[in-house]
Amino acid sequence: MDKPAIPDWNEQIEVRYEKSLKMREKGVNPYSNGLTPKNTSKEILETYVDNTKEQLAEMAIPVSVAGRVMAIRDFGKGGFVRLQDRKGIIQLFISKDALGDANYENYKSFIDVGDVVYAEGKVFRTKTNEISVHVTRFDFLTKSLRPLPEKFHGLSDVETRYRHRSVDLIMNEEVRKTFQMRSKIISSIRHFFDQRDFMEVETPMLHPIAGGAAAKPFKTHHNALDMELVLRIAPELHLKRLVAGGFDRVYEMNRLFRNEGISIKHNPEFTSIEFYWAYATYENLIQITEELFQHLAKEVLGSFKFKYEETEIDFSGHWQRLRVDEAVAKYSGFKDLSKMFDKKALTDYLKSKKIEVNPKSETGELLMTIFDHEVEKHLIQPVFITHYPTDVSPLSRRNEKDPKIVDRFELYIYGREMANAFSELNDPVDQRKRFEMQAAAKAAGNEEACDVDEDFLTALEYGMPPTAGEGIGIDRLVMLLTNSSSIRDVLLFPHMRHASQKGSEQS
Repeated sequence: MDKPAIPDWNEQIEVRYEKSLKMREKGVNPYSNGLTPKNTSKEILETYVDNTKEQLAEMAIPVSVAGRVMAIRDFGKGGFVRLQDRKGIIQLFISKDALGDANYENYKSFIDVGDVVYAEGKVFRTKTNEISVHVTRFDFLTKSLRPLPEKFHGLSDVETRYRHRSVDLIMNEEVRKTFQMRSKIISSIRHFFDQRDFMEVETPMLHPIAGGAAAKPFKTHHNALDMELVLRIAPELHLKRLVAGGFDRVYEMNRLFRNEGISIKHNPEFTSIEFYWAYATYENLIQITEELFQHLAKEVLGSFKFKYEETEIDFSGHWQRLRVDEAVAKYSGFKDLSKMFDKKALTDYLKSKKIEVNPKSETGELLMTIFDHEVEKHLIQPVFITHYPTDVSPLSRRNEKDPKIVDRFELYIYGREMANAFSELNDPVDQRKRFEMQAAAKAAGNEEACDVDEDFLTALEYGMPPTAGEGIGIDRLVMLLTNSSSIRDVLLFPHMRHASQKGSEQS
């Protein structure tokens, strides 16, 4: 058999490859199939934790397990193997007496750390009282051609960990726990909304125009229809069309795509949940958001209080609320509440702080620039920031007492936006005007501004009930609940530069 064209072929790979050839010569398939384990390591260890050595010997319980070999200790006519499966690690005792000469010789000759194997045997306790499996049948399932990295040296480089996630998962129990918790969080979110009579739906990933958020989209081309499309930056406009169609409570948890920078808080594709609730307001969403986050903390962590990095986060009680202008006055150097919508005063302040100002910016954009630079970092404990400027909220319902602001909030925790919600704009005439303003901004060079979506406007013209909607970033939520400092720690396969490119992933 010709040597495979592995780019980084080395002596260790060659030794293992030669073993695989010798296995075939002896009739041992290095990649066999059809053996399904009946037990897991955790099940065996927990079921028989209270049984003594004598009881286990008398019971002679048959089990079968499969997994990856993580360590081998050999001594003459026997040895121990540490086997890792999806639930943990269990010890196998391999003996010549139990396997027979030929099978034991195959085991001795071909076994390597990293191989995937199947074993049947009886549960027993060793001399050191460890619950183990005395193996009576042993089969190779997958021959590992590459050696696993050393536990404490081979996985110290984070770039290597992210790029070779499969190895990272094999070697790092904490990494496996993070993604198990992510799965539990997502399941809990679904259960939370299902219990409240929300219906899960799926809407298109490919859109003819970008809408539902302020973001730069990825562009693609559909050959058969000969039309330009974009990967969705948000599902909002489709979900609100469903509300107009009579589905009063809907949610979608899925991927969004934004052609923007990569950082510890951003990835070009990410997971979000958006949900829409007819006959509700943003005040209702504040309540359900508190309930959701508290439910997740209790379900996943067992407590409303937990550590993120070195800070204790407290989810208990009702969370603080601050208007945007109040937050700016409290945490920035711009203190005058009467001038929060004074364009000249805002511009002069930003220039005094040497913060770049676009002369075409609307007043609300200037206010939010101060917020972004000076306020966000102070919002550590959960806080609902409310009453955003209308000109930065093109899809939100205007506040009936003050048209400069909208009925909207963003939830901040640890200085990060965790959720964005508002009472939805359902006036088609007002919505058209705001779309036209966005389209003009886009024509003037704002790549994140949205276009006029006539299909959505048609749905509004038929009539959408008063509705409140919210989006929550799942990845940032998982970061918070798993105490992960980077978004790449909670994405199984984060986007990275090509391996041949040098430089940091962060920007």
